[in-house]
Amino acid sequence: MIFLAASAATSSPIVNSLATINKFIGTTASFAVVGSLLAMGFLFLDNQGKLSTSTEKIRNFVGASALVWLLASIFSVVITISGILGEPLSAALDLTTLRSFLTQITLGQYMFFQICAAIIVLVWAVRVKTVIHSLVLLLLTLAGILAPIIQSHSVESGSHALAVGSIAIHVMALSFWVGGAITLTLLDENDRVIAMPRFSHLALWSAIGVVVSGTANAWVRLDFPAAWHSMYAIVVAVKIALTLALLGIGYVIRARLARKPTINWKSLGSLLAIESAIMLCALALGAWLSTNESPIRAGNAPFNAALTVVGIRNPDAPTVWRLISLYDPDALFIGFIILAIALYLKGVLILKRRGDSWPVGRTIAFVLALAIINFATSGGLGVYSRFSFEYHMIAHMVLGMIAPIGIVLGAPITLALRTLPQSRDGHERGVRGTLIAILQSKPTAVATNPIVALAIFDGSLFGLYFTSLFAGMMQSQVGHFFMSAHFILAGVLFFHIIIGIDPNPRRVPHLVRIVILFAAMSIHAFFSIALMSTSTLIDQGYYASLNTPWLGNLLADQRAGGSIGWAMGEIPILMALIATFIQWVRDDSRETKRIDRNEARMAARGEPDELAHYNAYLAALSERDKNER
Repeated sequence: MIFLAASAATSSPIVNSLATINKFIGTTASFAVVGSLLAMGFLFLDNQGKLSTSTEKIRNFVGASALVWLLASIFSVVITISGILGEPLSAALDLTTLRSFLTQITLGQYMFFQICAAIIVLVWAVRVKTVIHSLVLLLLTLAGILAPIIQSHSVESGSHALAVGSIAIHVMALSFWVGGAITLTLLDENDRVIAMPRFSHLALWSAIGVVVSGTANAWVRLDFPAAWHSMYAIVVAVKIALTLALLGIGYVIRARLARKPTINWKSLGSLLAIESAIMLCALALGAWLSTNESPIRAGNAPFNAALTVVGIRNPDAPTVWRLISLYDPDALFIGFIILAIALYLKGVLILKRRGDSWPVGRTIAFVLALAIINFATSGGLGVYSRFSFEYHMIAHMVLGMIAPIGIVLGAPITLALRTLPQSRDGHERGVRGTLIAILQSKPTAVATNPIVALAIFDGSLFGLYFTSLFAGMMQSQVGHFFMSAHFILAGVLFFHIIIGIDPNPRRVPHLVRIVILFAAMSIHAFFSIALMSTSTLIDQGYYASLNTPWLGNLLADQRAGGSIGWAMGEIPILMALIATFIQWVRDDSRETKRIDRNEARMAARGEPDELAHYNAYLAALSERDKNER
């Protein structure tokens, strides 16, 4: 999927029409790949994690869809180059031009990644034998679809985090919804009976994501009255009407599925075909929207470097009130936060309906951790972190040190294992079984090795801040997103090993945990001192390019960030150290009580306890020594 609005103005009507048609074909094919892999991994019955024979037809469909997606992606490169150069399509076939575009231009690099993803899916799809392999291919396909989208938003309109994030969520949700519906139409009635109830739940979540993200993206592009008199707005309105129709059909399907004893599967199949046809019409409109420019405000606003790079204008000097009140929504993080909280609370409700309990403190810890992430990414702290290294380091510590502790204490994996769907026929591994298989896999065992976790947690700091990687990631919305996500995931992995409640593939002794904590403290202090001692800027001119009026000496700001990182980094580690000591004492106490209970049971049965066995063993040894003499 690609967005060619930036080049549409210089393209001929024929090229624009070809771009729209190609976009529709490529999008439909890529969504079909997503839906097929989703069905293979989660909708069909499996046999202890291995795909059933029912997936043969779908596996072939994946290969055909991936081939169409690949060809459309390649042709998209040609159309894009033609639009940028304002030349015929033949001019874009020059090998030097193609090589330069795919290797030196950011959009070209992302499109090249999409082509590589399509090739891997095409080659590997026919060889997929397990649920986990289909899941890996599914993730790769989503990455390939989303890669060019991050270049879709015009820098002049601002709100990069909201626009890029909302369209990414929109496309992901659409791929599940549309792709799944397309795949279901290919199944015979027996397979559809098995797959449709589970897809119905996924379709509901996807539909919510499509509506909310689509609304946010339309607001960004059409947030002034004159925009609603354009053809772009008319197409958006028609697409909204089609989406409402899809929601109505989805409601009818869910209502009929609820009547389990009297389900008319033939009628449901007809509704599903109608739903798929409307979805294809909506995709065609989406293809037109993505290959045409959204309305532009009248008047020429003065150039603003921060608006171009960050997506918002320079904020005023930071104060407590501004840190609390400023908000620039990062749609990707907000979407993941809302989804995580919704799934967590749904899990808690499932337990309560079964009559099981779940500690309130865990729920509070998890929700507070995600609220802190929202503040550090979209709130005032997230805003100022884009304009000052000092505030960037505060946000880093919050995301990597404080929020992960709350997530770990919330025990989300334990909650998932207690509430996820299990086997539907007694032989299927199911969603819960797949999660267990991932937790017990070799990659997970490697990642949860304390040395590996420490290297990711602290070692990555040097690779990020003392190379050109930091500057490059700060200048890109997607780069900034992945940097923040890395902080969170690295922190969750590290603190899961140290103070985690969730199951761990390996049992790490408390003494080893303490050694790892002291090592982390030392490495973090060394990193902070090195940062405070620098005599050159590590951002390669990023902060200077924003022309922030209240930011004075950039080197002093960088050193202040190093000192803040030192101070804020030590406190969570000390807290984890205290918690580890407490857990050690509690484990010893539980072990002592276990031994005492075992001895009591043996005494009640008239059997000697372990101490008596040991004394008898020593006496036997002494007696044997006497006899030998």
